[in-house]
Amino acid sequence: MSVRARPEVEWPTLALLAATYALWALATTLAAGAWLPFGIALAALAVAQHSSLQHEALHGHPFRHPGLNAAAVFPALGLFIPYGRFRDQHLAHHRSPHLTDPYDDPESNYLDPAVWAHLSRPVQALLRVNNTLAGRMALGPAISLVAFLRGEIAALRAGDRQVAAAWAWHLPAVGLVALWLAGVGQMPLWAWPISCYLGLSLLKIRTFLEHQAHERAGARTAIIEDRGPLALLFLHNNLHVVHHMHPRLPWYRLPAAYAAQRARYVARNGGYVYRSYAEVFRRHLWRAKDPVPHPLRPGE
Repeated sequence: MSVRARPEVEWPTLALLAATYALWALATTLAAGAWLPFGIALAALAVAQHSSLQHEALHGHPFRHPGLNAAAVFPALGLFIPYGRFRDQHLAHHRSPHLTDPYDDPESNYLDPAVWAHLSRPVQALLRVNNTLAGRMALGPAISLVAFLRGEIAALRAGDRQVAAAWAWHLPAVGLVALWLAGVGQMPLWAWPISCYLGLSLLKIRTFLEHQAHERAGARTAIIEDRGPLALLFLHNNLHVVHHMHPRLPWYRLPAAYAAQRARYVARNGGYVYRSYAEVFRRHLWRAKDPVPHPLRPGE
């Protein structure tokens, strides 16, 4: 793949970030004032888009300086997860040589078979539902947030200063959004978490198929050849194997990179390819894509 000189400022990313904040402002003022459900729906779109832009920021966009990138996505539109923790866990996910491993990969949705065997049947049933797309969208945000917060509380109790610093920075980021809602917005404060949950639900569509357990490392990362609204919402991260192979490549260059060497990427991931998100919904809305216990880890 050809290497281009990187600009000082990536204007497509900066323009989309400005549009996202404008959408949030519209959602929480005029739209919420006209009809609250409409405002919540628009705010959920803004939350999902902002999360995708946070993903760009932690990978070094739109500026060369990480501090500027962090400042650009500082307002905690999504409320629940500190940017610093998202950054640290996602970069650890990229560094992991054992993608999908429930201990080595912080973004894995699999469990150790030994842990799975000791769960109660109701919990197992809940996690099986969570492995369908409908379940992941409806229950996935709550399940992942509970697991995330349990880990964060344990880290804080153990005195992890990096985790504590991320949460300390998160408080003013949340306060900034709360001040907007209290002073300018027409959306009640209680509606904000609802829009954030719905935004996470949209993001679960992307993460649902991103990785699979496979003996060959290259075949663990998906390609979804979608070019519709969801692809823009996810900033073409649906071409996930391209992103993993070139994590510094900006979102607006991923489709061209994929098109130029499609055969190479498909060979790389062993044909783990879906034509569109419509196909993903048809195949997995009510049917699990794989088991909850990691199929390649030994059982108890």
